[in-house]
Amino acid sequence: MTALNRRTLLRAAALTGAAAATGLSGGLVAAAPASADQVVNGPWLVSVGWGVLQIDPGHTTPRSLLPDGDHAKTSPDGRYVAWVNNAWSGDGTLLPYVAVHDRVTGTKRTLLADPPGVLYGAPTWSPDGREIALVTGRDSDTLIAVDVATGGTRVLAQGHAMGSPDWSRDGSMIVMHWRSRSEGPQLRVLELATGTVRRLYAPLAGERFSGPVFTPDSERVVFCTTRWYPDLQSRNQSLASVRIGGAGLKKLTAEPRFYLSPVFSPDGRYCAALSVPPTNPEPDGGNIIVATRGLDAEWWIAGDEYDDSSRLDWARAI
Repeated sequence: MTALNRRTLLRAAALTGAAAATGLSGGLVAAAPASADQVVNGPWLVSVGWGVLQIDPGHTTPRSLLPDGDHAKTSPDGRYVAWVNNAWSGDGTLLPYVAVHDRVTGTKRTLLADPPGVLYGAPTWSPDGREIALVTGRDSDTLIAVDVATGGTRVLAQGHAMGSPDWSRDGSMIVMHWRSRSEGPQLRVLELATGTVRRLYAPLAGERFSGPVFTPDSERVVFCTTRWYPDLQSRNQSLASVRIGGAGLKKLTAEPRFYLSPVFSPDGRYCAALSVPPTNPEPDGGNIIVATRGLDAEWWIAGDEYDDSSRLDWARAI
């Protein structure tokens, strides 16, 4: 999903029940909500490549939160949004940067800025809100932590192409997409206390996978994968999880569907992702799907569809 195409196929609906799925450990709610207004609904942040949209609770049409940049992620307390921009203009008025937006005051503070050619990946917050971690470098081969107060940086890992880091809620680990020069793409976990990087998940030949995120208890990692439906040309992804030790691979969703950017609610009781509604005959636009009780009941959030989106975040209300 990469430019906004505002459809309103689901605007008149409330929430439509979707397919059942197998269980996921981690303490999600025990029962499905009885009506649409009982569903925890955002606020949602949807990064669409050229900016960031916000969908407020009780609304279906997004509003522009940030006019440029991508890969937005809110701080644990919900007040700040970290995001990156890799585009630039010929006149120098727009250059690559990493910045923080204050959702209360509306102010922007730039943490890092570089000339064109330096890439910034998706940021993730430490659970205490003091640092953000992200991948940078012309070859996306350096994982850094940035002090939000000072802009100072420290290197966490280096030497291999990396992407999509996620900081565990217990603060001890960062999971990321990793491309090993000898073993190829995989998921790896960085143990922050020791600096050890170990393999978490190795895909099958030809398998595509993305979006690793820790469960709220920091005991498993959820990610998107084409492992189980390799012959399908579209809508062929599943959500899966694996224990942080690398064992216990589990298929979480019961039918093939396009999934992108899984995220857990701030209270840890729900899981959401960008996905393609069954009412959309072509996989060209995504909407928000919310799961309760361990992905065994799913509902669509009524509203616009978001073509070519890169990231969904479930912000804490402020």
